[in-house]
Amino acid sequence: MHHMTLAEIARGLADKKFSSVELTQTLLARIAQLDPQINSFISLTQDLALGQAKAADERRANGESGALLGAPIAHKDLFCTQGIRTSCGSKMLDNFKAPYDATVVAKLAAAGAVTLGKTNMDEFAMGSANESSWYGAVKNPWNLEHVPGGSSGGSAAAVAARLLPAATATDTGGSIRQPAAFTNLTGLKPTYGRVSRWGMIAYASSLDQGGPLARTAEDCAILLQGMAGFDPNDSTSIDEPVPDYSASLSGSLQGLRIGVPKEYFSAGLDPRIAELIHNSIKALEKLGAVIKEISLPNMQHAIPAYYVIAPAEASSNLSRFDGVRFGYRCENPENLEDLYKRSRGEGFGSEVQRRIMVGAYALSAGYYDAYYLKAQKIRRLVKNDFMTAFNEVDIILGPTTPNPAWKLGAKSSDPVAAYLEDVYTITANLAGLPGLSMPAGFVDGLPVGVQLLAPYFQEGRLLNVAHQYQLNTDWHTRTPTGF
Repeated sequence: MHHMTLAEIARGLADKKFSSVELTQTLLARIAQLDPQINSFISLTQDLALGQAKAADERRANGESGALLGAPIAHKDLFCTQGIRTSCGSKMLDNFKAPYDATVVAKLAAAGAVTLGKTNMDEFAMGSANESSWYGAVKNPWNLEHVPGGSSGGSAAAVAARLLPAATATDTGGSIRQPAAFTNLTGLKPTYGRVSRWGMIAYASSLDQGGPLARTAEDCAILLQGMAGFDPNDSTSIDEPVPDYSASLSGSLQGLRIGVPKEYFSAGLDPRIAELIHNSIKALEKLGAVIKEISLPNMQHAIPAYYVIAPAEASSNLSRFDGVRFGYRCENPENLEDLYKRSRGEGFGSEVQRRIMVGAYALSAGYYDAYYLKAQKIRRLVKNDFMTAFNEVDIILGPTTPNPAWKLGAKSSDPVAAYLEDVYTITANLAGLPGLSMPAGFVDGLPVGVQLLAPYFQEGRLLNVAHQYQLNTDWHTRTPTGF
């Protein structure tokens, strides 16, 4: 059963080939057996999962149906789950049990999804390798000596290792799409505001967006259907109708205009990945798509702009973790100042501290105009480039990452090298656009992803293209050895 996709599980449950309780017990046993190799979970929720599975079976017995009813998933450990530890991968929140469910958690639970646990992640979602977690690094199931990508590496590794069919994740600068590329999955970052951020612990509020990680575009459509929608509790949520994403999968690609930015194929891109991307382009051309070269001239400025804006917002958001109200508190503080300093110094890891410092500097008096304000102006230029491009093409295609997954520890001493791995993904976050990564082949036995970007609220178009591509390729069906 562990090799079944969400869509196959839905059909199996509907046909009474197995129950949700049987499926849940099978996957919990598999997690207990295999997860020690990859460290993809922070918390397992066996009792909750079995209770939800039993309730789902009863709902089906009473005539209810639904693609997620009885389907097992896991949540990235920054979605608040009532009464369950929500750690954000940090010592700071190791003892925090959320008093409420995030909107995403509540919506999926109402749809009947079964929560197996909370997945590992880079601390406060800051990282591209899932090595900054206080609970230890996550390992890539395709090669245990390599990273799975970050910050949603736990969700990605768990799905890739067939511990469960799908998981929730978040994307601030590529944290859904990059792990998807590194672990041979399909990952979708929706339009900013499409999925509620209420109850999702913030890193950078104007960039963070929740989305699905799964093996296929079809499964991403199912999970996104359960996650998306307007939320009055979230001031950044968009009151926009949610289409039937599964219904959009079967559309023809005849005449679809695909833009390929010339800036994507620079010296920084591994030529072996470039070849796989060109192969993907040829496959889509055979399905009727029309390819056009385009330009995104301000892409070169995106990384410096992002690494001013994101740390600035992080320094503000993380100021709430002060040792006073909740989370980690140092022992025997001498006074209030000592409480603040030691609680934050001991509770936050080095990468989080680094980004808080950068952000505080960028927002400080005398530097705000020189750094933060200028970065926001660049952000507008990046968005304008996309708006111009989408007047000419329907989607934009390119690599998800410039290189395959690197070895654990290879970039630990050089954070800037890790930041540069986000070069193709962060532009979508700066502009608020939807983006998807899908499997496109392998380099040295490690997966490679191709990225698709679309205009606002065109997630259905991305899922349609990815689904049609996956009907004609088999990269997404490959399974890591030993799992």
